Amino acid sequence: MGVFVTGVRPRWSDMDAFGHVNHANTVTLLEEARIDLLFTEAARHGVPDMAHGVVVARLTVDYLTPLVFTGDEIVVEMSVRELKSASFTLDYSVRNGRREGSPVVATAETLMVPYNLTAGRPRRLLEAERDFLAGWRAGGNGA
Repeated sequence: MGVFVTGVRPRWSDMDAFGHVNHANTVTLLEEARIDLLFTEAARHGVPDMAHGVVVARLTVDYLTPLVFTGDEIVVEMSVRELKSASFTLDYSVRNGRREGSPVVATAETLMVPYNLTAGRPRRLLEAERDFLAGWRAGGNGA
């Protein structure tokens, strides 16, 4: 309910000397998951404008345990926590694998701001964007 779930596959080069996926690469995996929601899924729902400009204004990652590279896909669960007229906050849970009960290894949040690339400044969310994002609010139905 209100949670978008996608799989992302870490690459061998994402791991550090200890076999953990390092911070910078974890942030890239979050970005790949976010693209699935804001670009691919949004376009599927008739909201292509998200792909024309949205930027990360703040990013926080909390690691619960190391994300260990196994070659398997990780699961990223995302929901919209806060939805304002010109920004929204995405919450993430990162699970180390697709198996039922795979442990959460990290949580994260990003403050996202719609951005007009031509004008070079933030913009307000369009009504269709707000409606799409509202479907992914915690407790929503994602539709």
